[in-house]
Amino acid sequence: MIVRPYRPGDAQAVIDVILPIQREEFGVAISAQDQPDLADIPGWYQTGAGQFWLAELDGRVVGTIALKDIGGGAVALRKMFVRPEGRGPAGAASALLAAALEHARAHGVRQIWLGTTDRFLAAHRFYEKNGFARVEADYLPAAFPRMAVDTRFYRLTL
Repeated sequence: MIVRPYRPGDAQAVIDVILPIQREEFGVAISAQDQPDLADIPGWYQTGAGQFWLAELDGRVVGTIALKDIGGGAVALRKMFVRPEGRGPAGAASALLAAALEHARAHGVRQIWLGTTDRFLAAHRFYEKNGFARVEADYLPAAFPRMAVDTRFYRLTL
């Protein structure tokens, strides 16, 4: 498993991981056009304390994760998606989260916030197992980039 930052030329591989999971696996009616961050990953994520990573298994992109700097020592964890072949023992989710946490700590981040849908039950367990605490939407920072499909929210204090 290799985890590396996003680089020019990765855009289609990112979409090829994210959209099938959202649409086919979980039935979320969303397109790439509904997610403007996917059209400008460097401008959206690779600024300040933010970054975007890909996990590769045998040369194929199997997962993504991103941190968006929202100011005040906080980031939003976004775009955490792992193809079936990267889940479980393959370890893509754990490797991606470890890279994001290491980066956050190195950049002085104190809080990581995330939003997800009620449908991503395995993701809820993963976040909770890794120390994220559920919070109500009322507690989200004003700068948190909430997606229309987000219905469940978490925070991790570093």
